[in-house]
Formats: sequence, C-alpha cells, structure tokens
Amino acid sequence: SPAGMVLSVLVILLLSMLYEAVKMGKAVLLRRALLALPRSLSRESLAEPEEGGTGPAQGRWFRYHVGQTLFHVVQVVLGYMVMLAVMSYNAWIFLGAIAGSTLGYFV
Repeated sequence: SPAGMVLSVLVILLLSMLYEAVKMGKAVLLRRALLALPRSLSRESLAEPEEGGTGPAQGRWFRYHVGQTLFHVVQVVLGYMVMLAVMSYNAWIFLGAIAGSTLGYFV
C-alpha cells in the first residue's frame, strides 16, 4: 500500500541517518581515546605499573575502546539492515537510504 511504502522509506531514511550519527560518534571516541594515551609510546609507559594496578590513563583508554567497540557493533548492524533494505531493489527504498545518508552526514 502507499502508506506502507512511505513508512518503509521513512524508516530506512532514519536508519541511514542513525548510521551516520553512529559513525561520527565512533570518530569522536577515537579522538578521545588517542588523547587519553600517554605522550610517550615507549614500552615502559604502556607496561602496567608495579603498584596499584592500571593507571588512570590506561583505564580511560580502555573505556573509550569498549565504547568504540559497542559503536562499531551498532554501526555494522545498522549498515547491514540498510544494505538488506536496498537489496530489495526498490527505487524508493534506495532513494530513502541515499537521502538519509546525506541528511545524516549533513547534520
């Protein structure tokens, strides 16, 4: 039905926008993770300290890495969902995915 097609296109448009937002969030987390790394990348600075377990910089880096991993999983799932919708070979769905990706990147 026409209403079902419009709803499908809107859902794909929103999924594509969400995909772009997750991609941007992952890039922001990568930048924060890189800033959390120690300035010197020698073995001594990356090795675990002898006393007290992990340092605060390593803990922050690990949290950012876990966050990036979760963002990556969400990005892959959304990407496959949009890809499967586009593989229906429906021109309106394809245009919804393109429009959503464009709007998501713009925003």
